[in-house]
Amino acid sequence: MDFIEELTWRGMIHSVMPGTEEELKKGMATAYLGIDPTADSLHIGHLVGVMMLKHFQRSGHKPLALVGGATGMIGDPSMKSQERKLIDEKTLRHNQEAIKSQLARFLDFDSDAPNAAELVNNYDWMKDYGFLNFIRDIGKHITVNYMMAKDSVKKRLSGESQQGMSFTEFSYQLLQGYDYLYLYRNKNCRLQLGGSDQWGNITTGTELIRRTEGGEAYALTCPLITKADGGKFGKTESGNVWLDRRYTSPYKFYQMLMPKNISRYSPPSPARKWRISLRPSRPTQASVRCRSVLLRRSPQWYTPKPTISRPWKHHRYFLIPKLQKRSASLTKPLFLR
Repeated sequence: MDFIEELTWRGMIHSVMPGTEEELKKGMATAYLGIDPTADSLHIGHLVGVMMLKHFQRSGHKPLALVGGATGMIGDPSMKSQERKLIDEKTLRHNQEAIKSQLARFLDFDSDAPNAAELVNNYDWMKDYGFLNFIRDIGKHITVNYMMAKDSVKKRLSGESQQGMSFTEFSYQLLQGYDYLYLYRNKNCRLQLGGSDQWGNITTGTELIRRTEGGEAYALTCPLITKADGGKFGKTESGNVWLDRRYTSPYKFYQMLMPKNISRYSPPSPARKWRISLRPSRPTQASVRCRSVLLRRSPQWYTPKPTISRPWKHHRYFLIPKLQKRSASLTKPLFLR
């Protein structure tokens, strides 16, 4: 199965970096998708990204699910109007285990296949990385002008947000870029997947790889599942739809995927109306009047055959579409002629 072709016909590609398809055709590749463990359940906004990993593995490639134990302590400012609340390490560890159990329902972590999925945590390689070493080794390769040009930064620094942006969130794209660099060096990962709002952070990683290693890395993003008001589904947002039935029941989850109010206000089909109206087995005055009105207004429908002595027991004839024209005199039921 061709990964790019599969996502294209499903409408799951928002942006893709040139050369990605050619890179995947060279053989088994490795790609990763980052998830911040700021809650103990994934939500519907993660679903498209997780399904991309699923199709990536089905295509014979190796998927990496990165749980952002380090970046989750900061929070991604993309499509956020205010800063996230910081979470302690104990809560992040609990959320990581809960998310892993959910991902195991989509990805194959336990097989002996060479493309078996792996779960990695960026806290493992960031916890011992000193601040001075980080800004010396990583920060010097990315300019402030480059970081300021990102849409997520521009929005928070413009008049749209009254709270501005802290240095903590401003450095987020450096941390995510270093994740890509670390996986490039240690896991031979050359592709990062994510939502369309992650394009700026992903390209920071590809630029960091180019400047430090002189290598080629690629990016692919999918469209976001957004709310009716265009807002992003997020673990820290209100009105979220969770994948865990403890927080969102299967019924509510299904209703969210249906067109708005279709189950409540959508009128039934004409055949359904007529079948209910013509259900009585004996010809009451109301049912006879109903049949007469329906047939006078709808001459394109059949009437009972003349040989039928008790037409009210054969109301199914009222529901058969007519294929040929009939005279107006035959539009009345037989027992009313």
